[in-house]
Amino acid sequence: MISIQDIHTFKETSRILLQANEFICLRPHPNLREYISNYNITFPTKNLMPAGFTAIPNGCATLSIEFDNKNLLVNLDGPITKPYIYGSRMNQLKMVVSIEFSPAGLFALTGITQSELTDITLPFDAVNPKLTQSISDLVEKAESVYEFVAGLDLLLLKNMYTAYHPQLKCALHNIITCAGNTSVKTLSDDIHYSERQLNRLFNQHIGVSAKSFSRLIRINKTFRLLKKPNHSIALISDDMGFHDLSHFVRDFKSVCGVTPQAYRNNMSDFYINTGKF
Repeated sequence: MISIQDIHTFKETSRILLQANEFICLRPHPNLREYISNYNITFPTKNLMPAGFTAIPNGCATLSIEFDNKNLLVNLDGPITKPYIYGSRMNQLKMVVSIEFSPAGLFALTGITQSELTDITLPFDAVNPKLTQSISDLVEKAESVYEFVAGLDLLLLKNMYTAYHPQLKCALHNIITCAGNTSVKTLSDDIHYSERQLNRLFNQHIGVSAKSFSRLIRINKTFRLLKKPNHSIALISDDMGFHDLSHFVRDFKSVCGVTPQAYRNNMSDFYINTGKF
């Protein structure tokens, strides 16, 4: 099994997105990057993160491999649309590997209608027991981060059995390009689908409606601006195309559970994958 010391022996520097004493964030294999945004390998030290450390929802799923020094668990978090507090849980573990999917990436791996998994956590062996066992065997046998990641790439490549739906791919591109500031009618016109067909496609592959996903993207696109101290909340609201400041604050709080200013005052208490979009 890999250890915290192995983090610093990983030599494929082109795959490293972020690295510190306790964790490493890596790009997956190039052929997986349409489906998976990154792998996070973390060895939590005592009080590594605040007990209330919260993941901001982005409509994507995560597969987590957790080891608490006794038990190895592989859990699936379906597409999340609500803030998810996990700091206390993380601080109790010895190792966590998070496979963070891109939008619709989990559908490509499971073929399950994603609206059935939205905001649900369940053991992955309830979805794919064979792959769960293969992942568990890999964790136990791998002697380096390089060996583990190479094995993980191979397992996922073998199990990704469906490509992105072309119309969905176009709609996702349009939503992300315009930072979520678009209408369902515009999206449906762009891909020549009715609004009903479009929402059926999103619920099946993403787990939420096109409108809900656009709102998640719009809020997630604000985080880079919130990191800039010279950008006022009002200016960010204008830049992101909100009707007025109260609309921005209301939408932000409904997604993140806090106001934009409260987030800005306590940014270290939140996890946001800004590289995903």
